Amino acid sequence: MLVAVDIGNTNIEVGFMEGGQVRGSYRLTTRTDHTSDEFGLILTEFLAMAGYRPEDVDDAIISSVAPEVMHPIKACLVKFFEVEPVVVGPGIRTGMNIRLDDPRSLGADCLADCVGAYRVYGGPVLVVDFGTATTFNYVDDRGSIRSGLITVGIRSGAQALSGQTAQLPQIEITRPDTIMSTGTRTAMQAGLYYNFLGGLERIITQFQAEIAEDFQVVATGGMGRIFSQDTDLIDIYDPELIFKGMAYIHDLNAGG
Repeated sequence: MLVAVDIGNTNIEVGFMEGGQVRGSYRLTTRTDHTSDEFGLILTEFLAMAGYRPEDVDDAIISSVAPEVMHPIKACLVKFFEVEPVVVGPGIRTGMNIRLDDPRSLGADCLADCVGAYRVYGGPVLVVDFGTATTFNYVDDRGSIRSGLITVGIRSGAQALSGQTAQLPQIEITRPDTIMSTGTRTAMQAGLYYNFLGGLERIITQFQAEIAEDFQVVATGGMGRIFSQDTDLIDIYDPELIFKGMAYIHDLNAGG
């Protein structure tokens, strides 16, 4: 069984994979003060919840955009499960050609998303990841990553709005029942939601205008489920996309 750990700026996602399928996935808040032992206890508990034991773990792979958290998690995998994880990063084999000005600037999570989308759904494909930041990466029909776009995530936008204005509260991000808001909280929710939805659709249509071929749009990430239901421009929502990409990268580099 393969343990896939995606370390984001806000959350850490853990997937347990067998036969190329995700058998269980869990999420915890990204914290820089956890020790390797604390992470080990958390992952062991997740394993038990999924019906596994530490001795069932054959290998592991890590994707991280938070280096200060990656090191204790890597240490916990070695200590608790006796595996040396593959780490997605510069020099690793992915089967993709990164055609960006600085290939090393592409986040490990975006790279794994692109690998997953291309291997599962083919190319050309525009991969949209709704995370702390919202990213758009275009992969052509030959598996080359040709473009990357980064914009603010909706949760980050909400935090900025409440944090920079004394009289605006923190709010839950949700799909509004109506744009005809009558209170501060619903006004913020509707404003953020429709502003973000409009920006999402405008970015996708601009890609369509500048790329001289049809392509699929595959979305992933926590808020992707909600927005994929409200626009016809997203073809597929796959919450397990990054794990699928990480499993393929692991196989290329560990001979699985």
